[in-house]
Amino acid sequence: MRRIIDISVALKSGIKSDPPNMLPEIEYIDHHQSAPRMAEYMGVAISDLPNGEYAAVERVNISTHNGTHLDAPYHYFSRQDEALIPGGRPSMRIDEVPLEWCFQPGVKLDFRHLPDGHIVQPEQVEAELKRINHTLKPLEIVLMNTRAGSRYGEDDFIDSGCGMGLAATMWLLERGVRVVGTDGWSWDAPFSATKKRIAEGGDPSIIWEGHRAGRQIGYSHMEKLSNLESLPGDGFMVSCFPVKIHRASAGWVRAVAIIEE
Repeated sequence: MRRIIDISVALKSGIKSDPPNMLPEIEYIDHHQSAPRMAEYMGVAISDLPNGEYAAVERVNISTHNGTHLDAPYHYFSRQDEALIPGGRPSMRIDEVPLEWCFQPGVKLDFRHLPDGHIVQPEQVEAELKRINHTLKPLEIVLMNTRAGSRYGEDDFIDSGCGMGLAATMWLLERGVRVVGTDGWSWDAPFSATKKRIAEGGDPSIIWEGHRAGRQIGYSHMEKLSNLESLPGDGFMVSCFPVKIHRASAGWVRAVAIIEE
């Protein structure tokens, strides 16, 4: 038996899924609203169409970073792999991310107990892997389950959950991981927590530090995952192929976990 678990959020307008200036907009056109244009084009009466209906369709105004999506290394910085190649190389766009990265065994790290704004460190990743008795392997897809997953669509969503810092992200990348994901709005700690640290005298290098790891070793991460609490620590596959958008910084994914039972 094969069980497929949806770990994506629904792209939905009218909820608190992003900062106000980034919210998606969806216009729904039903079967009756579309009928007049088709009837006019075909030169027939609307009543000639079955029940006066034509097609349901939606017009969507969204960013590539709305909904569940996979970020390309290009999103984080103009160059990647500076720790691997002298001077690095131009960062991959989403249509250049290897598809082999996007269908691999998954590992779930349960960090729901960590406070909002906490920056996860390597030793916490190691402790969680030890707890689930898992030895990390190259190309495994590592998913971070945070408190933010329970707040999707609520007023505090973008300020909820912990985030991965530079050190923890590099720890994963140095072990061959190339795709990771979170149920939070960002792979990093919420911006509100980072802003507070800066105001208290923090070094500006902490801004987007988890993302910036892609400058050293190119990788991709998913944001706004869902339902991670239903997954075991390991023993499942993850499928997260991105929509192929020419030279884009991200692509939407219908991420799913697959468990063979």
